[in-house]
Amino acid sequence: MDGQEVKVVSARSKPTWRSYCHSIGDRSSLFAAVADGWGVRSALYLGSYLDLAPSTAIASVTYVDIDKRAAAFFADREVLESELEGRRRPGAGEWIEFVHQDYTDPVPLQEGSFDLMVSLFTSPAWDSCRRYLAPDGLLLANASHGEASLAALDSSLRLAAAIHHEDDTFHFDTKDLDSYLIPKNANHASAERIRRDGKGVKYTRDAFAYLFLRV
Repeated sequence: MDGQEVKVVSARSKPTWRSYCHSIGDRSSLFAAVADGWGVRSALYLGSYLDLAPSTAIASVTYVDIDKRAAAFFADREVLESELEGRRRPGAGEWIEFVHQDYTDPVPLQEGSFDLMVSLFTSPAWDSCRRYLAPDGLLLANASHGEASLAALDSSLRLAAAIHHEDDTFHFDTKDLDSYLIPKNANHASAERIRRDGKGVKYTRDAFAYLFLRV
């Protein structure tokens, strides 16, 4: 169901993607749908923590997180291969890279080189990292910390799909887009306010996440 994400992993065992899925669910089908629907071959996942799901569906994924547990997880290639065994679609997971840093600082990546930028349940990253997205690339975001709300106010982005989540199933609505991202209180739809408060706008119709096309 739509809602806040909690990064909870047992302290008694080494954190893995499979254990993390007990908190957030398995998002593999989400990324498979994005890859199939929009021809995504490369992705930049900001604030990824241990979520390895994009690599089950997308050929090349670069993960960026400041968390030391994420750095240790992605550094163990044997663990990564074990986690992905039998889970990758043909051609997926060919390239996995992890960058251990704060993404609000310049990241050593080629500008305009990613088809998809992922910013879910993390502080807004679009302002700092838009340079890495291809001119016709996609931003996958939600309103949890304000990213989708900021994207809705950005004239360089257009809503391409609203995504609903229930019982580990993701549904993409691409036809009724005018009914989304309508603020309950128009005064709250201010980029300055969203950045200051660190949370998204309340909308008349909610979704788990939103897919924006760079135009």
